[in-house]
Amino acid sequence: MELDTIGTNIRKYRLMKSISQERLAEAADITPNFVGMIERGEKKPSLETFIKILNALGASADVILCDVINDDYKVKDSLLHEKLSKLSEEDRRKIYDVVDTMIAHSKRKYK
Repeated sequence: MELDTIGTNIRKYRLMKSISQERLAEAADITPNFVGMIERGEKKPSLETFIKILNALGASADVILCDVINDDYKVKDSLLHEKLSKLSEEDRRKIYDVVDTMIAHSKRKYK
């Protein structure tokens, strides 16, 4: 199991939220050095620390664990939902139209 991706995903999500290592460390009650070690895959956080990090990031565990759990499509759906929710209704409708067209094309192609 590739647990190194947990730290990579924490870093990616932290940067996406524009949170510094220092701010994350303070919110999770750990040191900035430890945050860096987690993000580089040198250390694994305890469950308690992991939960503190998730709460500090405002992230769900499935987002951070998406590369190490078997149900990754559900995670990717969750991430997609989060991205789509930030768009206007008109933009979401356009994206759904494109997806519907792709699915319809796919069904015709493989029938």
